[in-house]
Amino acid sequence: MNPTTTNKMEIIGITGGIGSGKSYITTQMAAAGYCVYDTDKEAKRLIVEDPELRASIVALLGADVYEGDVYRTDIVASRVFANPELLHQLNALVHPAVRRDIETLINSKLSNETATLNSKLSTLNLIIESALLFESGLDKLCDRVIAVTASEQVRIERTMARDLCTEKQVRDRMAAQMSEKERLSRADFVINNNN
Repeated sequence: MNPTTTNKMEIIGITGGIGSGKSYITTQMAAAGYCVYDTDKEAKRLIVEDPELRASIVALLGADVYEGDVYRTDIVASRVFANPELLHQLNALVHPAVRRDIETLINSKLSNETATLNSKLSTLNLIIESALLFESGLDKLCDRVIAVTASEQVRIERTMARDLCTEKQVRDRMAAQMSEKERLSRADFVINNNN
């Protein structure tokens, strides 16, 4: 994909289940000049930096999920992946904060474009990487959605190696996500990333 000049922002969603290789794809797109918003990374930043969000998470999960400015994902994961309702409540806090952050970024980019009419697409286009793109409603911000997929076994092996976790932990996370079949059926394009 080669950036070209345009006067309209295009927003592309990249989604896929855990271990599918979304980050690999978006790294390639960033290298090609696209602006990538990694919702997982930015959510982790907001969870620590946004005082309102942080207070809401403490009220939901307890003060022990924070050690100073460290968000204890191990503690959070052990609680929310064993309790679908708790996971739903946590997502209901985090997703709106991420959406507000994305909308702020979009408005900022559009303001910059107004000031500099000869901007390249890399300053206008936005790639939103999110495992929960459809579940969070972020797909509504996107012009197109690309789903990245890989076989279940490949996804499990990648995640176990990356996160140093057990197969059961990976399967618990997979069970908390949208089914692969539904995700692929809702996407505009599919990338098979087994290799």
